[in-house]
Amino acid sequence: MTVQPAPVLTLTDPAALASALIACPSITPATGAVFDCLAAMLAPLGFSVERFLDGEAPEGPVENLLAVRRAGDGPHFAFAGHLDVVPPGDGWTSDAFAPQTRGELLYGRGAVDMKGSIAAFVAAVARAEAQPGTISLLITGDEEGDAIHGTRALMAHMAERGVKPDLCLVGEPTSVNRLGDTIKIGRRGSVNMWITVPGVQGHVAYPHLAHNPISPLLHILSAIEAIELDTGTDWFQPSNIEITDLHVGNPATNVIPGKASARLSIRFNDLHSGEALVERIRAIVEPEGGVLEAKISGEAFLTPPGAFSSLISEAIEAETGIATELSTSGGTSDARFLSRLCPVVEFGLVNATMHKLDEAVALPDLEQLTRIYGRIIAAIPTRS
Repeated sequence: MTVQPAPVLTLTDPAALASALIACPSITPATGAVFDCLAAMLAPLGFSVERFLDGEAPEGPVENLLAVRRAGDGPHFAFAGHLDVVPPGDGWTSDAFAPQTRGELLYGRGAVDMKGSIAAFVAAVARAEAQPGTISLLITGDEEGDAIHGTRALMAHMAERGVKPDLCLVGEPTSVNRLGDTIKIGRRGSVNMWITVPGVQGHVAYPHLAHNPISPLLHILSAIEAIELDTGTDWFQPSNIEITDLHVGNPATNVIPGKASARLSIRFNDLHSGEALVERIRAIVEPEGGVLEAKISGEAFLTPPGAFSSLISEAIEAETGIATELSTSGGTSDARFLSRLCPVVEFGLVNATMHKLDEAVALPDLEQLTRIYGRIIAAIPTRS
């Protein structure tokens, strides 16, 4: 039997690179083949590639990749992203992990979020003329999951090696209607809270022998609903508290329940910290006899408009002719961690099909994004 050699990728072709990455199934937590594929793209471009695993099942193991290329003195520009994807689900027109081109669209899970952007950046580096300074790729395998063993572990790995970028571009799909119409200069923070009110179970005909936990839980939720956290800022929409679950689990009509619980989600701007919000809710919960547990997913951050966001906006306008909007809308991303290192801006493909059936990227967008990233790379040494 003759073994056919693997096809040689054209590193300047973002569609070919994106197809190769899509063809490697990489549902969170991602490891293995998809990182092999990316590493094989980066090695010929002069990058030193380090890979490591972090965490254990079920959240891990997660693979992370740090690729660095140094070329004398100059700024350190990092590109950050993730190779993991959400499960494809049922109902795709074609296999989610068998990339297929139909017309001007490339279909496959991760085409937009965000293997397409990673492919575009690699192709941009392959096309770019040598520039003084350092380029790095910070790539994780659990952005779509709990983000415990990914970017945070990668940042610790970087700190051990003295690797610290001056600027970081995150390739999340930020565009809304047209490539380049929106970039993210910040994100709201996120905290989830679980409230439990214990009671004493008993017969409804003998309430003096029981303690109904529903009444104090309603008092708690009423007080929380009355909170107005803020009215927004120059760059952020108002923070909001949402009750996302109520649970008693009492199937009997003649039984006072022994416990009642609720769940909250707060998305907050840079007027607040996650810990301060937790303590504010705790001050409402505990006097009513409740217990509060909380998980802070990330703090709000803002990269104030300046040289970096202007550089990116100018690169977009030069290629597309449109003036981009600076935004802080949407959910969280790994930029919430990377913002501790340096100024961070997010910019990538149109997000209309991310996480959907038949996720697809327009091939002209993929090519245009490559050219925009190329302009950014070329401009960094003179505008850092």
